[in-house]
Amino acid sequence: MTPDGEFVDVRQPGGPPPFAAPFPVKVIGVGMLVAVVAGAVGIALLALWLALTLIPIAIGGALIAYGVFRVQLWRARHRSLSGQRDLFRP
Repeated sequence: MTPDGEFVDVRQPGGPPPFAAPFPVKVIGVGMLVAVVAGAVGIALLALWLALTLIPIAIGGALIAYGVFRVQLWRARHRSLSGQRDLFRP
């Protein structure tokens, strides 16, 4: 900076612009960006795989619960026919 408050241009003619990153730094930056995007896609695919794996388990649990519910209704109806309190007519 000069005594008048102006900046002095210290660049050499034909040199890089003042705040340009060198080529290897740009390559590393692009590589890191690719790695972060690939990691995010991998985590998303893992979460999707886990969700799709749990769907048959949830369906099986629902079928078992429905079966147990139907058996309980059948038993209650059977008991009501034998003179015990009716589940459907309080």
